[in-house]
Formats: sequence, C-alpha cells, structure tokens
Amino acid sequence: MRYRVLGKTGLEVSEIGFGAEWIGKMDDAGVRAMAKAAVEAGVNIVDCWMSDPAVRSSLGQAIAPERDRWIIQGHIGSTWQDGQYVRTREMDKVVPAFEDLLARLRTDHVELGMIHYVDSLDEFHAIMAGEFFAYVQALLAQGTIHHIGLSTHNPDVALAAVADGRIETIMFSVNPAFDLMPATDDIEVYFGDYADESLAGMDPVRRELYAACEAANVGMTVMKGLAGGRLLDAAKSPFEVALTPAQCIHYCLTRPAVVSVMVGIENVAQLEEALAYENATAEELDYASVLAKAPAHSYYGQCTYCGHCAPCGAGINIALVNKFADLAAMQPEVPAGVLGHYQALDATAGDCTGCADCEQRCPFGVPIAQKMMVTADLFGF
Repeated sequence: MRYRVLGKTGLEVSEIGFGAEWIGKMDDAGVRAMAKAAVEAGVNIVDCWMSDPAVRSSLGQAIAPERDRWIIQGHIGSTWQDGQYVRTREMDKVVPAFEDLLARLRTDHVELGMIHYVDSLDEFHAIMAGEFFAYVQALLAQGTIHHIGLSTHNPDVALAAVADGRIETIMFSVNPAFDLMPATDDIEVYFGDYADESLAGMDPVRRELYAACEAANVGMTVMKGLAGGRLLDAAKSPFEVALTPAQCIHYCLTRPAVVSVMVGIENVAQLEEALAYENATAEELDYASVLAKAPAHSYYGQCTYCGHCAPCGAGINIALVNKFADLAAMQPEVPAGVLGHYQALDATAGDCTGCADCEQRCPFGVPIAQKMMVTADLFGF
C-alpha cells in the first residue's frame, strides 16, 4: 500500500480508503472480515457518515481490535431520526448524534471531524459563523477531533472552505463523469495523464478547486469515485464503455490534491478489486485509452453533469439532481444517503415546470424535462 500526506493535517493515509457506506448490507461477521482484510492490506482510513445506529455499532466492533491503526473520518451533522437518516444543523440533534458516533465506534476521538455535507454557499457561511462551527472548534480544542474537515459535492462550497483557512481537509465527489465539461469530440484531450494542460477540458470551477487545494495544502479524500458503480458498466456509463475500479481510482489519484479514494465496498471481493490498484500495470491503469475509444455519440442523450443547462427558472440544480438520480437508479431501492442528499436540495425534480428552456442549452440533447418527471417519481417528490 502506498501512503500520501493528507495536506496540512500531516496524517499519512492509504491511497485506498474504506468507504463504509454499504456495510449495512453485511452481517457483523462480514464487516469484521472486511475490516481485517483492509488492515492486512495496509488500508488505514475509514469514512463513517452513516447515522444508522446498527451500522455504527457494527463498524465500531470491527475496527476496535486495531483502533490505533485507523484514521477515522467521522461526520458531524448526520443524525438518525425516526428510523431514518437526517442531515441537520440543529444542535440539540447534532451533539447527541456525534456523541453516539463516538460511543458506537468505541473511541473517545476521531482523527478527522467532518462537517457533514454542505452543498450551498449560504449554508456554508451560516455554519462557519454560528453555533455549529463553535461546537466543532470546541471538539478540536478538547481533542475529541484532531482536525476539521468538510464534505461537499459543490466545488463553490469547497473553494469557500479552502479560502476560509479553518478547514484542513475536504471530502469531495470525483470521477471522470463528474469532472467533465465536454467541448470537443477529442476525448483524449480531457483524459490524458495529469499535467497542467490536461485540465483544460474540465469544468472550470472544479479545475480551480483542485488547483486551490494544491496551493493551500488542503488534502482531498474522494467519494463517488466509481459513480456508484455506473462507470463500471458500459450500459450505464455516460461514456458507453466500462472502466475498471483501478482505472477509476487512478483517475481520482491523478487529480491535484487528491490523497485517498474512499471506495464504497459491499464485500471482500470488491475490496480486493480496489486493492488491485496498488499492483496494477501502467496498461491496466490507462483510463485514457479506454475513454478515447468511446463511441463518438456516447454523450448524446446522457447527462454528464456539465452544468450547461443552468440556470433553471425554478431554481433546480439540474446537474446535481441528475447525479443523485443516476446514483439512486444503480440500486434496487433508493439508498438512504442519496435520498437524504436529495431531500436537502432547495429545489427538487418535482419543482420542474416543464418549460424545457434548459434543453436548449444542453449540448447533448438530454430530455431534461422528461428526466425530471422520472426523477420525481423515483424519489417521490
């Protein structure tokens, strides 16, 4: 296992991280086997945002024997209310939920205290100026958390966090589909091995974010590196070609400031697939050649989250709604985490008026109004 320094935290973390989101599908013995296999392979960072008490307890039991070897990303603001996940900033819910996390993980501290899922600038500024961040700072002062982090899907929020200076690490969604702003048919322009010029085809705000994190020494950990498995399936990938886990991981780890990919894993076999990255050949890591062979029409009719459809008269973040819809559609039922993120949006697919103005701006002919109707049915609103 190779290790990288997580920016200004100084922590040395494994390139492959344990994203524990899907362990709720395993029994306790399976989770213990997963944690044991991860430790034996050198994995030393685990992300726990899940608020389900059973999941937290199962993970805590699994990592307890090797607690000193784990760097834990523990999220602040992820709560369990009336049998479901709820993201909140209400302190009477936030405080007991974080205390519950520590108790169920059988620890008195986490190395990375992550401000959970901030996806609007207004919310970010309110958090940083209010009682929520005061609580986070108190946790830092008493050693209950060792470093302050933040998770977000919004590059503008991440940029604001970097500029603020008090956030030491950022968890961000990274993969080829999320990064891309296609403006040419030459896919190789977008997906060459990382060099300054290779970012020219990326969404400019995301490009700015990677550069800002690198300059400020703010290390990034990655979520959604495999796009919920979508990029591994040619039938579901926006590129109409299948990438391997190793290729997806390599894409993430060749972005500036990215330190570790928190791979969501459902079983030991999937863990082994991710760990194969460490010994893969250059040919096996070459995502660029695979994407370069994608059909010329591979983008047509499919959202690549480029954002050209904006602005929406109803205030819908169309790219983000489509991202959540695609992630949800990968599973037999809508995952609680995806549903929670969707619920937190200021406007959802159900707010679509059907005006279709956005479709005139979409470079790939996505039937957005129709997709909003399907998404509203999928999520129920």
